[in-house]
Amino acid sequence: MYHTNDLHSHFEYWPHLSSYLQQQKQHHLQHGEDVFVLDIGDHVDRFHPISEATYGKGNVALLNEAGYDFATIGNNEGITLDKAQLDDLYTEAHFPVLVANLYERDGSRPAWVKPYELRRTESGITIAFIGLTVAYNTFYSQLGWSVTDPMPELEEALRQVKGQADIVVVLSHLGRDADEYIGQHYDVDVVLGAHTHHLFETGLLVNGTLLCCTGKWGNYVGHVQLCMDADTKQVKGKQARVIASKLLGGHHKTEQALRQLEQNSVLSLQEQVAELPEELTVDWFTETPFAGMLADAVKEWCGTEIGMVNAGVLLESLPSGAVTKGDLHRICPHPINPCSMAVSGKILREVIIRARRPQTEQLEVKGFGFRGKVMGKMIYSGLEFTPDEIPGNKLLLREVLVNGEPLEPDRMYTIGTLDMFTFGYLFPELTHVPGTHYFLPETLRDVLRHKLVQHSSMNFS
Repeated sequence: MYHTNDLHSHFEYWPHLSSYLQQQKQHHLQHGEDVFVLDIGDHVDRFHPISEATYGKGNVALLNEAGYDFATIGNNEGITLDKAQLDDLYTEAHFPVLVANLYERDGSRPAWVKPYELRRTESGITIAFIGLTVAYNTFYSQLGWSVTDPMPELEEALRQVKGQADIVVVLSHLGRDADEYIGQHYDVDVVLGAHTHHLFETGLLVNGTLLCCTGKWGNYVGHVQLCMDADTKQVKGKQARVIASKLLGGHHKTEQALRQLEQNSVLSLQEQVAELPEELTVDWFTETPFAGMLADAVKEWCGTEIGMVNAGVLLESLPSGAVTKGDLHRICPHPINPCSMAVSGKILREVIIRARRPQTEQLEVKGFGFRGKVMGKMIYSGLEFTPDEIPGNKLLLREVLVNGEPLEPDRMYTIGTLDMFTFGYLFPELTHVPGTHYFLPETLRDVLRHKLVQHSSMNFS
């Protein structure tokens, strides 16, 4: 088995991967060996023009060309596309998509999904492939899906394949901790992992289950070899390794396909959406009219008293003149959604202080949907504050005004902000706030586009 995970549309090594997988598959088949190629999710990431313009269908075309046999979905396929886009994503796939814990709202299975599949090899061995994805139910439910706890779904799939499968392989877009839990508690031969971008160079054995993962971005391709006793159909040996993609040769045909996909995507994103009367400049560490405009836009979109965004989400300035879809994608490529919440004045003050810390502003953020470089200065709409001028107390606040009124510690204030601030790492104060509402499927650039159209010197519908 050869496996990839968390490519996130980083196609730098894709010609190498595709060529290697096709060659290895042909080699094994010629030598009478059973071989499978699998992707464990988050192949799609809308930070890349190909994925943005094709809503991931370009990624599926690349998987087809490389000869993949199975795939599961990650959160980037599942919750950065709207329901219709995800329903359409795999219509031309040459491989089954396995997700045991994804349902329609009425409890039925989507037409493009199977919980598992049994494959009988030429040597008479039956393998059960089971797919699972991380259960971000708050996001899935707003998009029209139902995603369930993966462990009961795994138990049900194992019950159904019991007595039929000689080998059980789980395609797990759940993360390392969940994979180790599966190894400790279930009779599974191999878990092919993803989501937390961990790297097991030679696999990890947990209670006899072989856990595998290749890190991220296509830097490695995973190879798992199972040796079987043909008579007893028992696994006699398990080996895992990863191969560095940069050491593999490229594939001219795939390079051509990638170039064509990118050219078509760039053309698709040339649609004009606004006309700017003046340049809008970006500075990650200074408040600019452009960042202020985005904070205003989030506040208005969410219908809140305060807007709060970090300047680092705007990657580039916009010159005066025509603004296209491609421009918006280039300067704001993040799969980040706006959200609203209500917090007390006391907590709001703590958030402001934390955001003002130099280590916060200069933090190089990785993940959480953020596709930029640094957090940058926090920008507010509807909120002003005066720093304390006492030496040594630069982070303290002398006065905070919300829409011109003094901040009240016990009063609840509504904030429109970014979903990445609710995931616990950046601002623990904003984690698990009751009543937090996420706006889906709109991304931050959709909110920005709406505001720029209002600001535009031309009328765009």
